[in-house]
Amino acid sequence: MNAAEVLSKPLSLKNGKIIPNRFAKSAMSETLGTIDNRVTQELVTLYRTWAEGGTGLSITGNVMVDRRHIGEPQNVVLEDEQDIELLKAWAKAGKAGGKQIWMQLNHPGKQIPKMLNKEPVSPSAIPFRKEMQSMFGTPRALTGPEVEDIVERFARSAAIAEKAGFDGVQIHGAHGYLVSQFLSPHHNQRTDEWGGSAEKRMKFVLEVYRAIRASTNPDFCVGIKLNSADFQRGGFTEDESLAVIDALASEGIDLVEISGGNYESPAMAKGTGKGSGGVKQSTLAREAYFLEFAEKVRKRADVPLMVTGGFRTSEGMAQAIASGATDLVGLARPLAVEPDLPNRIMSGEAFTSLVKPIKTGIKAIDNMALMEVSWYARQLGRMGNGKPPRQHDRGLLSLVEVLGVMTTRGVRTRLRAGE
Repeated sequence: MNAAEVLSKPLSLKNGKIIPNRFAKSAMSETLGTIDNRVTQELVTLYRTWAEGGTGLSITGNVMVDRRHIGEPQNVVLEDEQDIELLKAWAKAGKAGGKQIWMQLNHPGKQIPKMLNKEPVSPSAIPFRKEMQSMFGTPRALTGPEVEDIVERFARSAAIAEKAGFDGVQIHGAHGYLVSQFLSPHHNQRTDEWGGSAEKRMKFVLEVYRAIRASTNPDFCVGIKLNSADFQRGGFTEDESLAVIDALASEGIDLVEISGGNYESPAMAKGTGKGSGGVKQSTLAREAYFLEFAEKVRKRADVPLMVTGGFRTSEGMAQAIASGATDLVGLARPLAVEPDLPNRIMSGEAFTSLVKPIKTGIKAIDNMALMEVSWYARQLGRMGNGKPPRQHDRGLLSLVEVLGVMTTRGVRTRLRAGE
């Protein structure tokens, strides 16, 4: 089969749900909520754009489960049904043409900028490395009752998402957020039931999964985004990740998305290993960053897989599916600048993504993952307002634009907080 045929093939999940093709939009933080963290029409427009562009499964960006703890200004928070009509519109838009939309649920834990919360929480009171402490405060350790409350918050948000018409939810267990912090021996140094051994560190994610299952119907999809590793000394390892996947697969999880890294070691933004741009030469040849790890999962767990990070050509995407290493091709930045790429590939186009590293000419800026992430988020904002995304950055002008938006949002957030 050619690339169009391979990538057009539907994927049937074990619960009977069908994803109409092999393209999946991985979560990107849209920051398109209101300043008080409510749903907006821009999210409806954005996800309709991706569905109409052919993406079989869209996974939303960070929807937070606790209003007191958000990762960025203008994250959406889902604690109650006050925005149920807009939530329904968002779900309907993402399902246009028979597509699926899942809501990613998240709690940032310690990964909260000081301007948003001066007392972040985490499994243990472990600070960020020294050069990041001006931006992120040292967290306090969660109490046992607080941990149980967060578990219930995930379940409550999932139930509301199902009521609104979303096809499923994804637990964000990667990139150094709270679930990832519980799994990591570096961030989780507890000695109670929630930490210590690898099995106890796994308890939080298993309880979150079970609580979501108990609060939703059997055909409602529940997936997870999980690090293959943290790429951090003393952090979450590949062997520990495989054990978590084994446990979740035995519980019946519907989909595992594989990623890697955290704010202190951002493999999700910069690639992993060695070679050009920090990416192994073997990885460059196969495009996707985490395919080798996915193949290890295949040998031991019977669970649908989604691999995200690095895909740039229709041929590379099709080879990954045809090899059996992954079931879904996870795309983020390519869909931020070319939202119709799935339709183009499925129509037979030999596709190569326009995505390339952003260069401002300022080395310190160019080495920061934050600049690139923010620039791509700006393109989501353009699509949410019915405009086409910019397909190429504008160097220093892009930097000025990003800094202006970030400053404005920060000021508005502080004003709302009464500072």
